[in-house]
Amino acid sequence: MGWTEEQAAGALRAMFDAAVRAADPRAVLAAHLPERPRNGRVVVVGVGKAAAPMALAVEEAWPEVDLAGLVIAPHGAGLPLRRIALRFGAHPVPDEAGAEAASEMLRLCEGLTEDDLVLALISGGGSSLATLPAPGLTLDDLVATNRALLASGANIHAMNCVRKHLSAFSGGRLAAAAHPARVVTLAISDVPGDDPEVIASGPTVADPSTFAEARALAARFTLALPDAVMRHLELEAEESPKPGDPRLARSEFRLIATPMMALEAMAAEAQRQGLEPLILGDAIEGEARHVGTALAGIARSAALHGHPLRTPCVLLSGGETTVTLPAGTKGRGGRNTECLLAMALALEGVAGAWALCADTDGIDGKSDAAGAWWGPGVLARGSDPAGALAAHSSYDVFEAAGTLIRTGPTLTNVNDMRAILLAGG
Repeated sequence: MGWTEEQAAGALRAMFDAAVRAADPRAVLAAHLPERPRNGRVVVVGVGKAAAPMALAVEEAWPEVDLAGLVIAPHGAGLPLRRIALRFGAHPVPDEAGAEAASEMLRLCEGLTEDDLVLALISGGGSSLATLPAPGLTLDDLVATNRALLASGANIHAMNCVRKHLSAFSGGRLAAAAHPARVVTLAISDVPGDDPEVIASGPTVADPSTFAEARALAARFTLALPDAVMRHLELEAEESPKPGDPRLARSEFRLIATPMMALEAMAAEAQRQGLEPLILGDAIEGEARHVGTALAGIARSAALHGHPLRTPCVLLSGGETTVTLPAGTKGRGGRNTECLLAMALALEGVAGAWALCADTDGIDGKSDAAGAWWGPGVLARGSDPAGALAAHSSYDVFEAAGTLIRTGPTLTNVNDMRAILLAGG
């Protein structure tokens, strides 16, 4: 007996919700806290989309510890904190409030001793939220650079290499400011490969990348950067702390939630729904529409040949795609709805196929949706889906179909989650 639209959409949404719960800081953070210090101060700093719930989780786990410090969260993503100050910044394009908060955080880390503990709470989005220009640069310079990077199609590794070499905060500089205190970082990964150097541009870990690499990436993606930025990259005025830097000798890094953990939670939920899950990978990157088409090809093969799984089954994947926007593009959509639209066009005609693409932070690009789901007949509810894909207007297709997924900010982020449910013909 085939699945109804209500059943399939409900199963897909339950899997996505399971992924978000697996990255909830209030559920997972306490188990990763270091031993409470016997002497010295405890300074809590943090930045990212999960900054507020991470800070709240620390307050709840250590009710009797004298805590000080501040965290930076996106505007509108706050929670009531009692002992840790909360500041706000903008994402994905930085603002003055975030820059001022980053400067304040660096000042809090100055003058600490070996007896002190700095607890750094890091999650995705931190690169924008704590954008503090290096000497000789302005916030406007970094805003222009960020806009160019976002439209370039560069992946997160490339973007953060450039951003770290224009920053007074990221690329290990926060941990260096706290020297000689002990620094313990608790991080939620939103990047393919869970690379500590890339999560929020690695403010507490050594940065092996160089100014030369940043210049090469700017050329590769033909970035139109302000003159001051180009001069700064050429001058190599101050490199980021490198591996072996003694200022980072007492800095420790711990991952508390990752994309693979979220995918495993989705797989467990799929089994509860009577589906056999297969995780294709947690680090799938590339142009969103190309990834969608490739995943559709895998799904078509599985539906046709019953391999590698017999239906009903679900193919799961995570990672971060990109969307390259030509100049003057005015379409509405994010990387998840664009990936899903390309996937849906390639899967049309496959009986019993359903799919979901959504971002665990609840925000797909600049839209008010986390992503969307698709199934038989969905594209027919709108008009010209192929034209919408060409115009980067994927949001409009799923809005017309009524299949957008709106969660609001989830206050966490382990990147994009994708599920293709194959119920059989």
